[in-house]
Amino acid sequence: MTSTPFLRLWNAFLTARVMVALALLALQLLGQALGQAGEPTLLAAGSGYLAAAVLLRVFGSHAPPDPRPGMQWLPSIGVDILLISVLQVLQHSGSMNFTPLFGLPILMAAVLGTLMLALGTAAAATLLLLAWAWWLGGTDSAPRYLQAALTGTGYFILAYLVHQLATRLISEQQVARKSQMDARTHKAVSALVMQHLTDGVLVLDHQGQMRLANPAALQLLGHELDASVPHTWKPLLDLARDTFRLEQPQSANVNILHHDQSPMGLHVRTWLTHTHPSAMQADEEPLCIMFVHDLREVEARLRKEKLAAMGRMSAAVAHEIRNPLAAIVQANELLDEELSDAGHKRLSYMVRQNAERLVRISEDVLDIARVQHQIDHAAPATLALDSVAQQIWADWQAHDPARRQGQLVLNAGDAQVEFDAEHLRRVLVNLLDNALRYKGGHPDSLHLTTHATGGGRAALQVWSDGAPLDRAVERHLFEPFFSSESRSTGLGLYICRELCQRHGAAIGYQRKDKSLPRGQVAGNAFTVTFRGATGPADTASLFDTIVI
Repeated sequence: MTSTPFLRLWNAFLTARVMVALALLALQLLGQALGQAGEPTLLAAGSGYLAAAVLLRVFGSHAPPDPRPGMQWLPSIGVDILLISVLQVLQHSGSMNFTPLFGLPILMAAVLGTLMLALGTAAAATLLLLAWAWWLGGTDSAPRYLQAALTGTGYFILAYLVHQLATRLISEQQVARKSQMDARTHKAVSALVMQHLTDGVLVLDHQGQMRLANPAALQLLGHELDASVPHTWKPLLDLARDTFRLEQPQSANVNILHHDQSPMGLHVRTWLTHTHPSAMQADEEPLCIMFVHDLREVEARLRKEKLAAMGRMSAAVAHEIRNPLAAIVQANELLDEELSDAGHKRLSYMVRQNAERLVRISEDVLDIARVQHQIDHAAPATLALDSVAQQIWADWQAHDPARRQGQLVLNAGDAQVEFDAEHLRRVLVNLLDNALRYKGGHPDSLHLTTHATGGGRAALQVWSDGAPLDRAVERHLFEPFFSSESRSTGLGLYICRELCQRHGAAIGYQRKDKSLPRGQVAGNAFTVTFRGATGPADTASLFDTIVI
């Protein structure tokens, strides 16, 4: 019970004791000034009480005592009862009654202590009053006994009622403090969720005023947070009015028109915070909560799920058509041996060419299953990046030296990377083939570079001076079955990403300028950043067993 309100009450009682001590001394000094006979002992008792009250106020105000009965209450309640008893005994004439001062220690015990302490203090005051009545004696002692008993009864009732009231206030304070903590927690969690929620959230009142909007909604709708809703949001306002009118959740696709921009399609869902008056507080009004989604993102997710399902089906189909394709290719080769007519030869060549293309497509589709199997079963090897990259570059150029021209720059030094050799070959060959397809006609239009990135890590980059990628293509660059060309399966970069992730590497695309002898040239750069190797280089084979 060392909370701030409890400490304030303790300090208030300590200050009241000082004020009572000052009042006692002032009354005694005033009586002497008016010519009344003063009692030195009485004046000394009042001065001692003032000194004790001031000392406790100065040195004991920082921490209240334990509420249970004990010696810790002697400097406060004990001193008060002792002083009042001394003052009552020293006041022989009986012209002044100090017994009402017992109310101060009783109130202090009832408010700051336990019920036992409060009742014990009331009992001590009652016993002192009865002892005072007995000590006075005389023939009229019965009224004094009766008065002491009635006063003691009042003390007990006062102690009990005040303690019950204090306990009730403390309980309500604890509930209020817990509610306040819960409200702060809920507010902090709600603010954190709202800040990081990828879906747009708007809160509108019945008048169409915006109460709250998270950053995703403002970025999606292109407006700053303001109490007024822009006129371009009219479809949202109409949907909010329908929600208030029908008192039912609503869902609709709307178009938002921005100035000098194309319409933006949004999927909006609305809910009311309260739908019945009994669920609301007296001063609370219902609010309309809107969840706003970009239709383009929704359609992209659906398209990705459909493509994934199509990919699984395509892999099964590709696996089933490989044997018929092999039979067609073999039969065409046998038939070609028997043909002599030039026209028939040309037709046989077309059959072989298209059959081989179907074989390549089916192999690309099946690469997804193969890569997943290799990811699950192949153990990474530690490779010297420069030497492996040089070997792959030489093998790649050897297939078509006249066309596969470029520059090789090896700056990784002795850097070691953890990567399977055949997987690295597949990643690098795929990137080189893509760069070759879109590069210009200059000898320096294609670059393969390696370099160290610090912290024991290394990277390789394939750069070509091709045209920049379209935004829509760049967004789905590493997705399966996505390609800007009709004759491509769209699996190459997806397989590269899967292999890189398997070995803890990262692959990314960026538009990058490069300084060449012919000037500053912009191009497309695909960068693979490897994680640092934890062991020495392995003498791994460059070829892997492909399992279907």
